[in-house]
Amino acid sequence: MKKQQINRRIRIISLFICLCALIGCDKVTDSDMELMNHVPKEVETYQEIGLREFDQEVDLYFVRGVGSHLKDLIEQYPDESVTDNRWSRLYHDVLGINVKYKWLVEDSVYDKKFASDLMSGDLPDVMRVNIQQFRMLYNAGLIQDLTEVYQTYATSFTKSVFEEEGSNPFEAVTINNQLMGIPDLESSTEKAEYLWIRTDWLETLGLSPPENMAEVVEISKRFTNDDPNQNGKNDTYGLAFSKFLWDPIMGLEGFMAGYNAFPNMWIKDENGELVYGGIQPEVKEALQVLQDMYQKGYIDPEFIFKDGRQLEEQISNGEIGMLYGEQWASFAFSDDPNANWKAFPIVSNDQSPARVPINNRTHYFWVVRHDYEYPEAILKMINLHLEKNWGDTAEYEEYYSTPYPVWQLSPITIFPPLKNYHAFLDIEKFGYGNETSELTGEAKAIYDKINRYLLENEESGRGWYLTYGKEGAFSILDQYIQNEQIMYDEFVSVSSDKAIELMPMLYNLQLGVFQDIILGHSLSRFDEFIEDWYRLGGDKLTEEVNQQARE
Repeated sequence: MKKQQINRRIRIISLFICLCALIGCDKVTDSDMELMNHVPKEVETYQEIGLREFDQEVDLYFVRGVGSHLKDLIEQYPDESVTDNRWSRLYHDVLGINVKYKWLVEDSVYDKKFASDLMSGDLPDVMRVNIQQFRMLYNAGLIQDLTEVYQTYATSFTKSVFEEEGSNPFEAVTINNQLMGIPDLESSTEKAEYLWIRTDWLETLGLSPPENMAEVVEISKRFTNDDPNQNGKNDTYGLAFSKFLWDPIMGLEGFMAGYNAFPNMWIKDENGELVYGGIQPEVKEALQVLQDMYQKGYIDPEFIFKDGRQLEEQISNGEIGMLYGEQWASFAFSDDPNANWKAFPIVSNDQSPARVPINNRTHYFWVVRHDYEYPEAILKMINLHLEKNWGDTAEYEEYYSTPYPVWQLSPITIFPPLKNYHAFLDIEKFGYGNETSELTGEAKAIYDKINRYLLENEESGRGWYLTYGKEGAFSILDQYIQNEQIMYDEFVSVSSDKAIELMPMLYNLQLGVFQDIILGHSLSRFDEFIEDWYRLGGDKLTEEVNQQARE
């Protein structure tokens, strides 16, 4: 295939020379050179088996939902489409894989269409599925073992990327020592939470950043009662969180962790057995504190009616001074340039470093239809996607960000889980505020945005600075990692369909009870919740989780 492209280039150049001779050309113009440059360039040649071209072309069928973001992206490139673009051409030219789609539908109807196909068994060659869909396909014998495929075809770089997330994503789809799917990685470590505070309000009230949970509560009190925005009105609140309680920004995971409570994780007890964190006594203590804060007015009395979008409006209006959230919370502060937000480490209810809870975030997996002839094709595409974005032959500005997010044109979009943290480490080596650097790829793109904020006062770079800056969120993540503060969820997966059905029901039960307690219901509701949790299936779920861990 590559020889054909090279030969085509030679033939076109030869034809061009012949035409020049026939019509008496005496020089080559810029337009002539442009014509020659449109000839396809020679593609990269790789030695690892996982990046080698198939001996003959292979068709690989996907299904895909198309949303507004992808449509907007394609509008920027008239010569590209969902089915024919730089990524599909790259997979074809390097690997000999023809990316095809069994169907394309609007995002809004994708789940319904895909569910219908799953029920009928009318499947594409490869599929991106959640754990419930995975169990359904496995139980029906409709997907194939990928153990040897991964061991043989995953490149050394791909394997190093998957190692960043540990073994849990693989364990979730390993049954009887057979790897039945490839994790579509999400970053767990970068989901760590921070305490975001308006430092201008701290300065106005003569307060210091909190060192323990008692001081967090005190700051929330002062931000509510002492007019931190100096407008003479009673229109501010300290701690903000949404009605969903566990949102990635404006949630309560970080607050709960301050009391050594981990309500959405499985943790080890003193005997080494796994127990559900949401029914432990530390959670009751944290709920009592939240109830007291609510009754004293330190929390918005209407929080139970508000989602993240409505809270962002309050932030933009200068009504909120403190919240817990992940690293990207910094971009929620961009509408109020007068507010000086900064990330701080979460703190505990004593002077010891808080443990930072992190759930497993990989919830989707790539599986291959049981009778598809070339299961290694999916691994080869994963290899090439990672290589061209972050490997030794990466072309970041061609295949990842132009600065438009062209990586979305690929049907496979796996990324290194620690890529943002590593970008921060690279940026930190070069300092901040320098006009030039030796950075490349994603680190350089982020560095340039930070510099436009620092050197040109371009407001769009502020969120990047608050996350990747010298004292930004990732500098705190580095502390978390160096101090071994991160606490990973001990839960990997459950194997029975019954357990999969139970988990959403138990989650909704917990959410409702916790909301009620914060709003003022008796703390005895928590004890009743524990009884209900076990009675409705929590006991069986605990047995299964521990059995899975032992295996």
